[in-house]
Amino acid sequence: MIYCFFKLLPTKKKITMISRQSNKKTVDFMLLEKKIIEKSPEYKVVVLCKELKGGAKANLKNKVGYAFHCVRQMYHIATSKIVVLDSYCILISVLKHKKNLKVIQMWHSMGTMKKFGYQILDKEEGSSSKIANSMKMHKNYTYVFASGKAYASLLEEGFNCGMDKIQIFSLPRVDLLTSKTYKEETRSKIEERYPEIKVKKNIVYCPTFRKNEEDFNKKVKEIIEKIDKEKYNLILKLHPLSKVEITENNIINDKEFSTMDMLMVADYVISDYSCIIYEAAILEIPLYFYAFDLQKYLDTRGLTIDYQKELPGVVSKTIDPIIAAIEKGEYNKEKLRAFREKYIENIENTTEKIVDFIFSII
Repeated sequence: MIYCFFKLLPTKKKITMISRQSNKKTVDFMLLEKKIIEKSPEYKVVVLCKELKGGAKANLKNKVGYAFHCVRQMYHIATSKIVVLDSYCILISVLKHKKNLKVIQMWHSMGTMKKFGYQILDKEEGSSSKIANSMKMHKNYTYVFASGKAYASLLEEGFNCGMDKIQIFSLPRVDLLTSKTYKEETRSKIEERYPEIKVKKNIVYCPTFRKNEEDFNKKVKEIIEKIDKEKYNLILKLHPLSKVEITENNIINDKEFSTMDMLMVADYVISDYSCIIYEAAILEIPLYFYAFDLQKYLDTRGLTIDYQKELPGVVSKTIDPIIAAIEKGEYNKEKLRAFREKYIENIENTTEKIVDFIFSII
């Protein structure tokens, strides 16, 4: 009823961006907003970013707060020409919109390894079919952006949408990853905070989040113990939701910079199922994959790629072969480039290309 009232209001020269990824503007939204205003200053850009901590299991306070936020969303959706998303938006999926509204799903990940959305319905880490159907999960998208054709087929499955809706565009953040100025400025800031980064080679460990962290806690401590601190700086970039407590003082347990920013000082990256590997691939940083719980992950979540064969680096269930490979100093950059080119086809002027597309469909 509230939305029906808002739909009576006139559509404005306005583009609204909505995210549940954080409570502040994401880097992709900031870049997009800046470029839209630069190219068409007559358009108003509204950015609405708010997390619903706990999701469907959120406490009453968070739910009430998000409900008021939803009223703001309804007003701006109803009076905008374009809505850009980077995550699932309840109101976009469940409501009936004006016929002239265009909705772009610019998913927050450059690529994927983990199954998501409709690929994992009724699995341990997925939504139930009942909830997905009642919430019309990922419906009402006019277009879905994918960084490459190989990624497009995975998004088609995850969103349960047709390939005709998918457009090949990399995320705006690629413009930062390929900017020499941004890399130098970011590296300078990190070196000012951590001067030791200038002295030794830097290994960045950026694992994905696990709900059960008991085994993970032990594995993190094992990495800390086994990497030679005389030769390398070990930089931990744990997931913001991780509750693993690190007491060792001979490593860098950073919580000030983003993982993407830390790539600017990385000589090597160790990950597992995190999609940060696509950003690292653009920067051509040697990648290594510490998958100590691979079979468990396959059973509870599932992966979209052939993990053992396709990834461009050593894949191991123990840390020793990875350390040995780093020590050896040999790496197949050609395989890394082929991996990047398969999933990320376009890495030039990405923000401008997206903005040009947006104005072509208004």
